[in-house]
Amino acid sequence: MIVSDDWRSWIAENLMLRNSPESMVSSMVAKGISKADALSEIEAAKQSPYFRGTELAAQRMQNRMTKCAWFLEIQRNLDHQSGQTKEIDRRHHLSREAFYREYYFANKPVVISGMLEEWTALSKWNLSFFKENYGTRIVDVQSGRDSNPDYEIEQNDLRSTMLFSQYIELIEAATASNDFYMTANNTSHNRETLSELWKDVGRIPEYLDPDSRDDGFLWIGPAGTRTPFHHDLTNNFIAQVLGSKRVKLVAPCESGYIYNHLHCYSQVDGSAIDYERFPLMRDVPVAECVLGAGEILFLPVGWWHYVEGLSPSVSMSFINFLYPNNASSFYSTYGPI
Repeated sequence: MIVSDDWRSWIAENLMLRNSPESMVSSMVAKGISKADALSEIEAAKQSPYFRGTELAAQRMQNRMTKCAWFLEIQRNLDHQSGQTKEIDRRHHLSREAFYREYYFANKPVVISGMLEEWTALSKWNLSFFKENYGTRIVDVQSGRDSNPDYEIEQNDLRSTMLFSQYIELIEAATASNDFYMTANNTSHNRETLSELWKDVGRIPEYLDPDSRDDGFLWIGPAGTRTPFHHDLTNNFIAQVLGSKRVKLVAPCESGYIYNHLHCYSQVDGSAIDYERFPLMRDVPVAECVLGAGEILFLPVGWWHYVEGLSPSVSMSFINFLYPNNASSFYSTYGPI
């Protein structure tokens, strides 16, 4: 078997990752490359001035990453000692000053109640109301999620359109399902076709900028919808309007333990964590709350979260806080990790 350029790239990557030449030879021989050719290519890579220069740069980068990981580990140890990552605070009528001082700037989640009392959506919105008043509108949803294990990562491939009444009937007929879901990723079209619904929700001026062009994202789904563990690139509010959701949260300092393999996604199934497959998760505190109608969950940027619909659910999410919320502007790790 010929050693291709793809194999040479693989050799260089594994050498920079400090994998042993012996293990590399075994992998190459298993794929049909002779032991002599494997050893020759590995030695040629090690002697190449291009590789040696790249290796030095990679070592410096690794040292920088090790330093960053050390700082995260310090924060992780402090969090474990304090126990603060195991519980989610609940506050009623939380003031603007207290919210920003104790939670937003502290990067700490909190469930807030009593702030949506003026929303007419809380008394008006239900599945029958949607069907009777907006059933003829064409909406954008995700469907076929059950057929794709990477449904969150590949959500753009699962877009479909249907009558809003048809979508509501799917929800009504489902005992529990993750196969279809209207999410924030569908809001661009739905914000236009269901524009009247935005009149029934407020702007939460105690915490959010009422003059912002970002006026919320709509989520509608049956019991059983699941959003896998991931982190957002902004601070977020989830305002629950109808039904309830279970949310599991993991602090950003646990990022080295939650099997982050791609962009902002984790391989860990939050619905049933497999500790045999993901043993590092055994030492990861997972906080949990149930968000009911009329409550807001503050999801700080960088916090890993898994979300599950416990009943037919309608939520709004918001990112237009009074202070800069632009961590996405200097985020660059979109590929494999």
